[in-house]
Amino acid sequence: MKITFWGTRGSIASPGPDTVIYGGNTTCVEIDLSFGRTVIIDAGTGIRKLGDALVAGERQGELLLLITHIHWDHILGFPFFAPLFHDCCRIVVDGSRKCMEGLKRVFSSNYIDGTWPVRFEDLKARIEHSHELHSRRTTVDGTLIETHQLQHPQGGLGFKFTEASGAFVFLTDNELREDGWKGSCFTDFVRFCRGADLLVHDCQYTPEEMTIRRGWGHSDVACVARLAVEAGVKRLVLFHHDPWRTDEGVSDMVSRCRALLDDWKSSISVEAAREGSTHTV
Repeated sequence: MKITFWGTRGSIASPGPDTVIYGGNTTCVEIDLSFGRTVIIDAGTGIRKLGDALVAGERQGELLLLITHIHWDHILGFPFFAPLFHDCCRIVVDGSRKCMEGLKRVFSSNYIDGTWPVRFEDLKARIEHSHELHSRRTTVDGTLIETHQLQHPQGGLGFKFTEASGAFVFLTDNELREDGWKGSCFTDFVRFCRGADLLVHDCQYTPEEMTIRRGWGHSDVACVARLAVEAGVKRLVLFHHDPWRTDEGVSDMVSRCRALLDDWKSSISVEAAREGSTHTV
């Protein structure tokens, strides 16, 4: 499978000269499965450019959109997703419990008149709500997709994709801690990530920053490095970069993670997610 990053930033889009290397768009990841199906994780601002690419390549026919949770930075790009305006497109939405409700709410003018000029009901694409992942796992074109509850305010879902070629785990907006919610403590995530070929994990903060951000639902670089080592993953990608962190700051996070891995004599490959970059599993 091929994984492409279209949005790597957390909390709010942060375009500008200081974020050109790693990107300023919020969460959106494309996964092209081995048998050709396109899966999208989250509809942050990065989904706009993904939609344009899908339409240009005439690949907007049938899509699976997985929503980790419905906080604004993960759904606000949805109205700008070009396939929505093509009647040949079918989008199956799955993931977090309120995923469809959240996507519809972006279009709603029921609360403040004039929040958006297009109604959800007027979109040309066929949009369907699936509940397959409520049972924690499903199979799509031979790819096993499993879910795990996130340690994040109002909750959310992480995903694991397994094919014959290997396993990819995506966990964003997740706070790694020993005293997590039931089923979401540190050891639970170790089990979920065990042996993954590629782990993409929220790494928004430094350990020093966590002292005043505990409970916000994000992880620090030391905890993420420890998870990768204890789970025995092969490659680690740091994700959900803080909107105030410059490219230089993100590069420093990678250096700090590498130093920790070296101290633990680990050969895990580590880098930070960059918009437009692609990984193969």
